[in-house]
Amino acid sequence: MTEAQKLSRLHQPYYRNGAEHRDGADVSFHDIVKLFGFRTVTIGKWVNKQEQQLAANLFFDALCDLMDILNVPERVISLNGSLSLAFGSGGNKHSSAHYESNTKTLALAKNAGGGALAHEWMHAFDHYICDKLFMHSTKDEFASVVWLTDRAMRQHRLNEKLDQSFTTIFLSTDRRSANEYVERSALADQHLNNFYYAQPQELLARAFEACIQDNPIKNAFLVQGTKQSPEAKLGIYPKAKLRQSISLKLLDYFRHLGQAISK
Repeated sequence: MTEAQKLSRLHQPYYRNGAEHRDGADVSFHDIVKLFGFRTVTIGKWVNKQEQQLAANLFFDALCDLMDILNVPERVISLNGSLSLAFGSGGNKHSSAHYESNTKTLALAKNAGGGALAHEWMHAFDHYICDKLFMHSTKDEFASVVWLTDRAMRQHRLNEKLDQSFTTIFLSTDRRSANEYVERSALADQHLNNFYYAQPQELLARAFEACIQDNPIKNAFLVQGTKQSPEAKLGIYPKAKLRQSISLKLLDYFRHLGQAISK
């Protein structure tokens, strides 16, 4: 076994090529909360000081890279101060990363959460944006799920752009049937005898993952696995022209959101 293999997943290097946001210095989770405006951060009691430092630097770089990719200010990343972070604490025992809608907390496991940050952040955004996108929504609903119903949408140019993104993610060009991305995900569920990959919120989160991984700014702690992983080989990520179209729509939406907030 090599030295790299002996290291936990947290200790192994995560490739990134983004701008140097820290100038080589260490940052703390307190710095992350202060810069982005997260509501709270919780660190698990089994996370030692070295692991906490490694994680803080990885989170900081990844969140800054996400901000650069989306062309948004810091408060979009914290969902206007409503989102909390947890590391090595508060996750789902069956997954390496988890978004808890009841507490609005994005949680990553200590040794297995790397690469899942973008996916879980989109779950958080999906939840946060629901009552801004739809009228009469409840606090536990996700926009991607409600979009597939006949719920009235709030009229706003940003909502129109998000509506266009959802249309591209879920529907074929005739807007009457599911597209090949949705159909492949449903087939994967049938093969595995469950209903997971074809859930609207999962389809949206994976589409967002693909968008982020395809960007010239690369960060493996933020996202990985949308091209060569076993899951990707199942066909559960957007492909080819549809993948490109989804990315263009999502990035256009967030760019305009960032411009609107920065005014």
